[in-house]
Amino acid sequence: MKNITRLLGALVVITALALGQDAEIAAKLDSVAAGYARNRNFIGAVLVAKGGKILLEKGYGMANIELDVPNKPETKFRLGSITKQFTSTAILQLNEQGKLAFTDAACKYLDNCPEAWKPVTIHHLLTHTSGIPSYTAMKEFPTPKFMRQPLSAVEVVMLTKDKPLDFEPGTKYAYDNTGYVLLGVIIEKASGEKYSDYLKKHVFEPLDMQDSGFDVTRTVLKNRASGYSPGPGGLVNADYLDMSLPHAAGSLYSTARDLYRWDRSLYTEKVMSKASKDAAWTPVKNDYGFGWAVKKLHGRSQQGHGGGINGFSTMITRFPDDDAVVIVLSNNQAAPTGIIANALSGTSALAKALRYYRSRPGVTQKKEGADDSQAAEFLRHPSDAAFALPPPSSPGALRAR
Repeated sequence: MKNITRLLGALVVITALALGQDAEIAAKLDSVAAGYARNRNFIGAVLVAKGGKILLEKGYGMANIELDVPNKPETKFRLGSITKQFTSTAILQLNEQGKLAFTDAACKYLDNCPEAWKPVTIHHLLTHTSGIPSYTAMKEFPTPKFMRQPLSAVEVVMLTKDKPLDFEPGTKYAYDNTGYVLLGVIIEKASGEKYSDYLKKHVFEPLDMQDSGFDVTRTVLKNRASGYSPGPGGLVNADYLDMSLPHAAGSLYSTARDLYRWDRSLYTEKVMSKASKDAAWTPVKNDYGFGWAVKKLHGRSQQGHGGGINGFSTMITRFPDDDAVVIVLSNNQAAPTGIIANALSGTSALAKALRYYRSRPGVTQKKEGADDSQAAEFLRHPSDAAFALPPPSSPGALRAR
């Protein structure tokens, strides 16, 4: 009986220590995010997790400033270019099903395809190596008249049909939103389903991502954040953008928790096989795979993507070698979400979490010869621009400037 009592006492102490560690880590991560909320106009939601355990999940600032509605973990944000990893997932699934091949000509799925695009393959579109000019780089794109005009996905793709290719397909990298909208067209042709319906049925529903989908402005969507941009006296309502325009390049919405569900699924084969994930995370040019930017640091992988769209700025960064993820979603299009993710992933709190959770039963131990300074270092982005694709000031951003 005494032994049982001692064992129970020891378990209570261990649990208390663990809870204390968790609280300390969460407080330090929260202080980093709160600092950006105070000093850099960050409003939004943050989720940081390690080893299947959420360390921080919190909203900051207002989801709707006019109505004083605060951001919460369940607030829905437009994702911008984080959409691309879901588009690539659909392509990978269809490839697994034999309904398309990466080597297929893009023109196979596009009626009245421009002659210059005939050499372009699905692989080129996935990796931004097609040479097709991006419609978001057109001088007309940022104008209110253009951004309010609803278009079909095919009409969006055809906006640059008369322009010459920027380069021979496969020879260079240039971030291209037209290419990803064309992938949306290909998904619809190959599957026989609307892009939005395909993702709902084959990605979101299997992963219980009930708070994710294709954003339609007219839809009454509970917990949707209002988007803002900087003005002379503070934040103002962001310019309107018809969400038909970004389509498969940037029209999805989600929550921090749903994106965490997405992160967890990527350690399984629920929606993609290992071969498909390997293909997605194999960089081709400029450290870009299929809808993901991929880096190596100290022999460890970083996978992620940023998003920028009218009123919103987003970032997801994964560290699969150590099962860590940082998700930052903001309804201020000027919020430095990449820098915030960088700060959170490089903070001593997360580095401490890395060491702490490695020491717990059932958690993969640190590789022999890897010291804690390396552990802290790999959690930092080598370059903010590596995941902010494109950066907010780039002509290729899905954002009005």
